[in-house]
Amino acid sequence: MTLDDNLVKAVDRVSKELQTSRSAFTRKALQDALDKYKNEQLELKHRRGYEQHPVADDEFSVWETEQAWGDR
Repeated sequence: MTLDDNLVKAVDRVSKELQTSRSAFTRKALQDALDKYKNEQLELKHRRGYEQHPVADDEFSVWETEQAWGDR
């Protein structure tokens, strides 16, 4: 893996502030990026599902009596 010198310096600086190693910081950053990608893909999948099968006007009406409205 080739990294820009400025990026490595920034990672080293932040790793030192966080009292962790460059490797540990990089592992966490990569894992966070993979988690973000997975969440974005799931959101896209949900969005496409609702676009293909929109919510019907009365789809959730059976739950209206179950909602907590607070001071209403």
